[in-house]
Amino acid sequence: MEAQTGTLLISCLDRPGIIAGVSNLLYDNGCNIIDSDQHTDRDDGHFFWRIYFASRSRAMEQMRSVLAAELPKALSSLSLRWQLFDSTQRERIVIMVSKLPHCMSDLLNRHHLGELGGDVVGVVSNHPDLEPLVRPFQVPFVTIPVEKGRKHEAEAQSLKKLEELRCTLVVLARYMQVLSGDFLRAWGKPIVNIHHSFLPAFVGAQPYKQAYERGVKLVGATAHYVTEELDAGPIITQGTTAVSHRDTVKDLARKGKDVEVIVLAQAVRAHLLKRVLTHGNKTIVFP
Repeated sequence: MEAQTGTLLISCLDRPGIIAGVSNLLYDNGCNIIDSDQHTDRDDGHFFWRIYFASRSRAMEQMRSVLAAELPKALSSLSLRWQLFDSTQRERIVIMVSKLPHCMSDLLNRHHLGELGGDVVGVVSNHPDLEPLVRPFQVPFVTIPVEKGRKHEAEAQSLKKLEELRCTLVVLARYMQVLSGDFLRAWGKPIVNIHHSFLPAFVGAQPYKQAYERGVKLVGATAHYVTEELDAGPIITQGTTAVSHRDTVKDLARKGKDVEVIVLAQAVRAHLLKRVLTHGNKTIVFP
């Protein structure tokens, strides 16, 4: 059979022999490791490993069954967590956005050029303004207004649309709404958000105004996974740019947009290429 490729992510308590044991398991099942990267947390002794490999004799689903049977035995009593991703199964991305187009437009363009490693299958917005920008990319655009006192209804509509689009990853590209805990629990899959500050500084609304009032010399952006605590999820990527005392709030926002675009694209690509492992409220992001 033609070789199939996949990415195996492992996290567990560290001990001697993990790399040898898993490598031999893959070899015994006709697999060849193409790329490997690992890290051990010195504080709590957890081991993190990303393996990109080719299977020459088994389909990925067969390898999933093999790993499900053998990994717990090979790594017993080590608080094992593992995931296997088939390279042929591309993630289906829905972008959620409000009125600011810069991050959305950049992701749509990267998708059009084949740079993301996943497929943008829809854009959901609480305003209709950006539909003309989305139309040339031939991606469905859906407007779901979030009216005061009716947020629960809007979230229910959004969840239904995500299900219809068979979405596997939501990207908040300056979607200026706080998703409720009920929404997050019902969704139950990753959501990547871009926040326009260098977290944990300037959480919440109007971070550029907060930064201006504080007189900072750097403004930044942070891409993170969404959790119920506002702007406090595991950080994937961050970036900064210099500002000065001459800059207004509008100047800070203008300069910050450039950083937001790059940081969000890096985070989405890292997630899609299965280079991110979470550990508590931290991430391990392999290059």
